[in-house]
Amino acid sequence: MSRERLYLFDTTLRDGAQTNGVDFTLADKIAVARMLDELGVDYIEAGYPGANPTDTSFFAEKRPARGKITAFGMTRRPGRSTSNDPGLAAVLDAQADAICFVAKSWDYHVRVALETTEEENLASIRDSVRAAKAKGREVLLDCEHFFDGYKANPAYALACAQAAYDEGARWVVLCDTNGGTLPHEVEKIVGEVCKQIPGDHVGIHAHNDTEQAVANSFAAVRAGARQIQGTLNGLGERCGNANLVSIIPTLKLKAEYAQKFDIGVSDEALGHIARVSHGLDDILNRAADRHAPYVGESAFATKAGIHASAIMKDPATYEHIAPERVGNKRKLLVSDQSGRSNLLAELDRIDFAVDKDDPRLSRLLDEVKEREAIGYAYEAADASFELLARRLLGKVPRYFDVEKFDVSVEQRINAKGERVTVSMAVVKVKVGDDLLISAAEGNGPVNALDVALRKDLGKYQSYITGLELTDYRVRILNAGTEAVTRVLIESADESGDHWTTIGVSSNIIDASFQALMDSIIYKLVKSGAPA
Repeated sequence: MSRERLYLFDTTLRDGAQTNGVDFTLADKIAVARMLDELGVDYIEAGYPGANPTDTSFFAEKRPARGKITAFGMTRRPGRSTSNDPGLAAVLDAQADAICFVAKSWDYHVRVALETTEEENLASIRDSVRAAKAKGREVLLDCEHFFDGYKANPAYALACAQAAYDEGARWVVLCDTNGGTLPHEVEKIVGEVCKQIPGDHVGIHAHNDTEQAVANSFAAVRAGARQIQGTLNGLGERCGNANLVSIIPTLKLKAEYAQKFDIGVSDEALGHIARVSHGLDDILNRAADRHAPYVGESAFATKAGIHASAIMKDPATYEHIAPERVGNKRKLLVSDQSGRSNLLAELDRIDFAVDKDDPRLSRLLDEVKEREAIGYAYEAADASFELLARRLLGKVPRYFDVEKFDVSVEQRINAKGERVTVSMAVVKVKVGDDLLISAAEGNGPVNALDVALRKDLGKYQSYITGLELTDYRVRILNAGTEAVTRVLIESADESGDHWTTIGVSSNIIDASFQALMDSIIYKLVKSGAPA
């Protein structure tokens, strides 16, 4: 049975750029566009030429890609001609394969926001599509507020979509701009549209304000739409857009869609989707969502001992897909709720051979439970657990000793007359017979300690040059003056591997030091550094 082609349109670099706290540089946009192209999306909407210098620079030159680089812009303004609208001109002149116009399709917005007539809005749609077609561009029209507009005045909303299609737009995209439409409404309305406009010319653009953007996208596909718009990791204004990182694996791996549709993402590319998701987070300098479907660190993590026992017999007992299909991995968490099955599975993951009847397993399990009772959380700190297990069941080399460290925070007036706060750390480390003293300033006491600690480790320095800290999380475990602090530090190295270490203490610097030490020692063990 032949499968229908379903097209993917990514707007991470345009709609995703409206996310609070997200600000792409030109280099960021180029890097993300490259990732999207390697993934296999069909359209890469890279921005709004003329709206800001970054987007204008991106579209100033041709950027070859397998997918179609798409420029976003508004249809011509009411009362202007297509030849006398600077905003439209910037979009038409952009070095892009396709142009995605946005136009009002809700009569209320036409009257209130545009302050024009319904017929003038339709004329603007027709003229803009015609002008882009004359430039040799593939044309898409985002029908803004389509679902709200359809519910208020279906004839006019449909007229807007029809106007674009009649002028030769390749895609008419129905937008749930306010994000308040429910899946059953989307399916019904899209079905009505597809009676008038062929479904292989209809797309869906869903926002996530009711946490149903992904569900709404699939509802539209079931009703006949053949293009899905969305963003990596669900970036977007307010609550975000439909998350392509969730949509793509579902299309590839769930029979209802995989047997009916073909998409541009290959099986091989699907195996890298977790890396793409985390790569975007790295570019944005933010922590990945641990609980993200398919690609999150917890997506295939199991804590309960009885579940772990079943998974070891057959992973399908608690996994809806094999994690390797999306570039993720299984984790059987070690915690105070663990049994031997969790420990054995985790030890097997780190290639640490131990017999299931080894009495040391009981000691390790007891140690984990005792430590978790005082605040440790090894389910969230894989590297610290591995070091604990190796110390109890085998051996971790004593690479170096920190004989002393001192951290100070000083507030002073600098040479410019500004009041600044400066943190400094001094660390005395013994490596073999060598005593090394390092000092460093940092953005806060923990950063200063980290920089000083990794500044000079003698013969081990070359092993940690690629080590970097990517996330730092602090939680106060109880209230009062004797509060206990838990610190989790996520680290990465030049190979792209990530790991997490933990420290617990009533002193936040001490807890941070524990986690920092585990991170460095784990890197040395991982790299096979000699004792």
